[in-house]
Amino acid sequence: MKIAMLAPFEERVPPVKYGGTELVIYNLVEQLVKMGHEVTLLASGDSLTSAELVKIFPTSIRSNPDIKDMNLRNAYKFMGVGRVVDYLRNNKFDVIHNHIGWRFLPFQNLLDVPVVTTLHGPLDVPYQQKVYGAYADSNFISISLSQRKPMPDLNFIANVYNGLEIEKFKQNYKPKDYFSFLGRMSPEKGPVQAIQIAKKAGVKLVMAAKVDLADKEFFESEVKPLIDDDQVRFIGEVDHDGKIELLRNSKGLIAPIQWEEPFGLFFTEAMICGSPVFAMRRGSVPEIVVDGKTGFICSNEEEMVEKIKLVDKISRKDCFEHVKNNFSSERMANGYLEAYKKAMDKKAAIFPKLYKKSKKMFQLFVSDKKDEHDEGFLAKE
Repeated sequence: MKIAMLAPFEERVPPVKYGGTELVIYNLVEQLVKMGHEVTLLASGDSLTSAELVKIFPTSIRSNPDIKDMNLRNAYKFMGVGRVVDYLRNNKFDVIHNHIGWRFLPFQNLLDVPVVTTLHGPLDVPYQQKVYGAYADSNFISISLSQRKPMPDLNFIANVYNGLEIEKFKQNYKPKDYFSFLGRMSPEKGPVQAIQIAKKAGVKLVMAAKVDLADKEFFESEVKPLIDDDQVRFIGEVDHDGKIELLRNSKGLIAPIQWEEPFGLFFTEAMICGSPVFAMRRGSVPEIVVDGKTGFICSNEEEMVEKIKLVDKISRKDCFEHVKNNFSSERMANGYLEAYKKAMDKKAAIFPKLYKKSKKMFQLFVSDKKDEHDEGFLAKE
C-alpha cells in the first residue's frame, strides 16, 4: 500500500525531546515500513525515518531561531500545508494520513485520494470545532473514546490508541526514592498540583518538562517559585534516553491533569518502564490506566496524596505487561491499516458512480464531433 503520512512541522519526526504526536507518527511509520508498505513521510527536513522523506521545511519550526513569534509560527504552518497539497496533487497514493489536523481539511477535496485524519488534540476548542463541524463527513480517527465526547457526530471510522516501540524502553523493578512529573509546563498538565501533592505526601519529585513559548509566563510566575531544588527538582526537557532513566528509576508518575487528556503518551511511557501512574479521573485516563493494578485513578488532590502511600502495592511488572499487550506500535499499525481499508472501500463505492456520470457527460459533449480517433478512444475506455 502507498501511504502518504502528513506530520506537523513544529517538531521533527521523531522529536529530539518533547513531542508526543511526532513520536507516535515515527512509531507508526517505522512499523508500516517494517510490514512492507510504501510510506512517504511529509515532514521537516531534519526528520529521521526509514520511509521516503519529503522535506516541507529544511528544519522544524521550533528549531529555527528566526521563528519565535507565535503569529509567524502559525504563518509557517499554513505555508507548510500549501507545500503539502502541491506535492500530493502531483504524486499518487492509495491513502493520505493527515496528522496536521484542521488546517488540512479545507484542501482534502482537491485530492482524488481517500484521506483519514487522526485527531491528536482535544475537541473542545471553539474555533477548531467550527472547522471540524464544517467537514464532519471526513474520515476521522480518535485516539481515545473519551476524546469524541465534545463532537460525537463527527464521522469516526476508527479508534486507534497510540503505540510505543516496546523494545526501546527499559524496565526497572527496584526504583529510586523519588516520583516523577513528565510533559509540558502548562496549566492543563498540572505541574503546580503535582508539586503540591508531592509536598503533602512528603515525597521527592523530579520534574522533566518542556517550557513552550506560550507557557513561559505561567512557568516563571506559577511553577518556578515552588521548585526548591531539594524536595522538588526541575531537570528541564529531556531526550528519549533521559526520559527512560527518569521513569524507570521513578517510584511512580504523578499526573494530576487539569483537562480532558485526549490520550497521554506519558502514561504509557511510564508504565512500560514499570512506573505506576497516579492520575486524575479525566479524559482518557480510565481507558489507559487500570485502577489499582497499574496505578491509581483519583478524583481530587487529597485522594492522590493518600494513594501515593500505596505505591508499593502496585506490581511494576503488571504495568509493563499492560502496555506491551495493549499499546504497542504493532497493534497501532494494524488498527490504522483497518481504518485505511475502510476509507478506501468508501471511496471505491462512490468513485465508480462519479466516473460513469463524468464519462457519459464526456460522450455527450463529443457526440457531434466524433471521428475515428475519438471512437477508438471511447471504445478503449
